[in-house]
Order: sequence, then structure tokens, then C-alpha cells
Amino acid sequence: MEKTDTQHTLPIKLWLSDMDAQAFEQAIHLAEHPATVGHVAIMPDAHVGYGMPIGAIMATLDTVIPNAVGVDIGCGMCAVRTGLHNIHSATLKKIMARIRKTVPLGFAKHKKPQDATLMPEPDERQMPVVCREFTRAQKQLGTLGGGNHFIELQKGDDNHIWIMIHSGSRNLGHQVATFHNRLAVKMNEQSTPRVPKNWQLAGLPLHSREAEQYLAEMGFCVDFAYANRRLMLQRVQEAIAEETGNTVFGEIINKSHNFAAWEEYEGRKLLVHRKGATRAFTDEPGLIPGSQGTKSYIVRGKGNPESFCSCSHGAGRRLGRKQATQKLSLKKELQSLDKLGVIHAIRGKHDLDEAPGAYKDIDKVMALQTDLVRIEVRLRPLAVVKG
Repeated sequence: MEKTDTQHTLPIKLWLSDMDAQAFEQAIHLAEHPATVGHVAIMPDAHVGYGMPIGAIMATLDTVIPNAVGVDIGCGMCAVRTGLHNIHSATLKKIMARIRKTVPLGFAKHKKPQDATLMPEPDERQMPVVCREFTRAQKQLGTLGGGNHFIELQKGDDNHIWIMIHSGSRNLGHQVATFHNRLAVKMNEQSTPRVPKNWQLAGLPLHSREAEQYLAEMGFCVDFAYANRRLMLQRVQEAIAEETGNTVFGEIINKSHNFAAWEEYEGRKLLVHRKGATRAFTDEPGLIPGSQGTKSYIVRGKGNPESFCSCSHGAGRRLGRKQATQKLSLKKELQSLDKLGVIHAIRGKHDLDEAPGAYKDIDKVMALQTDLVRIEVRLRPLAVVKG
């Protein structure tokens, strides 16, 4: 479903009808940004972010904007189908216990650096922040992080058990994003036209050394985030094998949703920035999670250029984290999850920021993007580990 707002400098194409005022103001800033070309696309899971809404896509010709990618560069999803068709609740609990022992959660990291051969190869000439943070990043390889990151076992309507992981580039991505955004802010103060500082959308001119370094370090962080998910996936597969004897696992579906990449639209090569949005080229596989109490989806892209061949990266937040802990009922959220039989991650009121009630209705989100993706497999949650 697409709705276009044409009151501003460039069109804003919306795949939702209930965007909050603060997020829409950010979308207007994107449409009025001097570097934006074509139009701005807003996905059905959109909500307010830092500078740019989460669930937004913009394209440029001569500028890269660090805050249009975000601080968790390369954050994304991966999923793998197992050879299992069913799994007992007691076995699920044992698997999740093994995962908690082998995968550090939240701010935790490994005590020792992980195998360097699992890391992407850094370029010392182009990656000052990556080289500075490399050893620390080795200790964070194979760790989940916090917030909305998760490891989940799911049952698909294809009659298979699936593994799904959502995680990013940990502190490395944050360090890279912060460093280059500060450079962009300084360069913006001397540029013409100058982007208003309160928009938080300062850019780096693509002909500059600063932009070259950012793009190089961004690419490293995207690769590191995937390496991070792969190592966690390996640990999950080992836990499943140890508890069930199953050693059959399908190919990895991996999708980043915070990155910028060169793509061609209407004969022009554009730098497409996706922040909390998943690429959905024609027939490209994708992953759209719901919450720990609702369905997730394996999809195929339809290659719709109106969304810059993108789709939502999830259900999207309905309530901010503080709002959720203040407004949601712990009793009702627990009752709902227990009724579904989900081995969940809510232990107290402080966990309500990741309760199902904090998120939009995933079925409505999917209904709003039928022109962007087609559903291949529906997955319901069985057991969840949260950061």
C-alpha cells in the first residue's frame, strides 16, 4: 500500500497511515535534504529514530550520511531451517540453557578474543576506527547485544523448526558511526548549503577522503555483523545437535537492514541508505520478524522501485521503551505468552520494553506491503533468548 505526500521538496512515499508526528517530521527533513534525490520511502514498521526514522530509505548522488545508516551498522537478521519437524518443550529449555552459556548477552562479551580468521580483513589505510577497535571487536564476535536483539527457535508452516537471529555490529559499529558522524557535523558547518544541525543529518561529500573512509569502515562493520551472526548460529546449531542429534541445517538467509549501497534506478546510480529497512530485489529472500509473541516471516522481494526495492525490517515499535514499561501490564503480557506456549524472555516489569504489546501488529504490517514482498513461510515462536 502506497500513499504519497507531495507538499514538500521531494515526494514522501508512505506504506502506512498512522505515522507518529515526530517520525513524520524526520521524514520531511529527508525530503527537504539537499542531498536527497528522487523521493523518500517510509516502510510500514516506521517509527522515530536518531535523525532519520527507523524504517526509512533515502538515496543520494554525491553524499553519504552516517545517521541515515545508524549506529548499529550492519544490524540484521539471519535464519536457517533445521531438519527437525518437532521439538519437545523440555528439550527446548535445555537448548536455550546451552545457548545462554555459549553466547554472551547484553553488554557481556567473551573473556578472550575469538579466532581472528572469523573476522573480516581490515584495510589499515582506510579504516582507522576499525583498526583501533579490532581486538575489542574480536571479544564481541559471537555475542548478541541488547535491546531488540534475539535468538529464537520457531516452527514454520513448512513443518520445519527454524533458527532466527537478530543482531548487529556491537560496539564496533557504534564507534565507527559516532566517529564519522562527528566529522560530518564539522564538515557541514563549513558547507553550502548547510543542513540544519537539529536535523542530525550531516553528510560527507563522496569525493572526500572522509567519505571514502566511512564507506570502507561501514562495509567492514556490515561484514563483521554477519560474522557475528554466523558464530552465534554455529553455537546454536551445536546446542541443537547436542540435545536432539539433528545435524541437518539448510543454507543461511542473511539480511542486513542498516547500510548504504550503490544501486541503479531509472538509469541513475544512486547511493541508497536503508535504516531499519530490508532490501527486497525481485525474488531476493528476506526476513521480517514480529515479536517474541507473534509470527515472523520468510519472504521474497518483488523489486518495487517505489520503495527502492525495500520492505520493512520487522513489526516496528508501537511504544517507546519507557512508555512500554509504564503502560503495559506485566500480568497480561505474561498470560498472553504463556497461552501461546512460548518459552519467553520476560522476567519482570523491566523487560516490558520488549514485550509483544510494545510492537505493532505484524499481520497489519505485512498487509501494508503486499506490493513489496510475498510470503513464503510463516513462523511462530517457540523459545526466545533476548539480550
